[in-house]
Amino acid sequence: MVRPKKERVVGVSTSLSYFKPGGIPLWQLEETLLTVDELESLRLCDLEQLSHEEAGRCMNVSRATLGRIVREARRKVADALVHAKALRVEGGNYRITEEMRLFVCSDCGKRWVEPYGTGRPDGCPGCGSIQFHRVWKEEAEFPEFE
Repeated sequence: MVRPKKERVVGVSTSLSYFKPGGIPLWQLEETLLTVDELESLRLCDLEQLSHEEAGRCMNVSRATLGRIVREARRKVADALVHAKALRVEGGNYRITEEMRLFVCSDCGKRWVEPYGTGRPDGCPGCGSIQFHRVWKEEAEFPEFE
């Protein structure tokens, strides 16, 4: 019996549904389906440049699972680009959380975000220290938390 998929935490709400090559009507194109959690994995790993471990923590999945999600997402995007297909974004097993908790490590100074509902982090993703604290948005003095 297959183990049920764990619900992935997605940090952005998107009304995006399609990307397509210009100049070709949508009805003439084949399409590739990219799930919302796959899009989130691309956002975290490629746009935000988080490690697979950090991104996995944000999505509430293991590093290995995040690796599989992002690998499949990249394959689908490459297929759509190379073969001039429409890219449809929908579905997947996820829940949206738009708010993130902000943390800073007292030992190494690393700053990172964690989505609500994922519990207290085990340690700093930079040095592994448990000497870190929550920073409230009003106190944050760094632009990546704006």
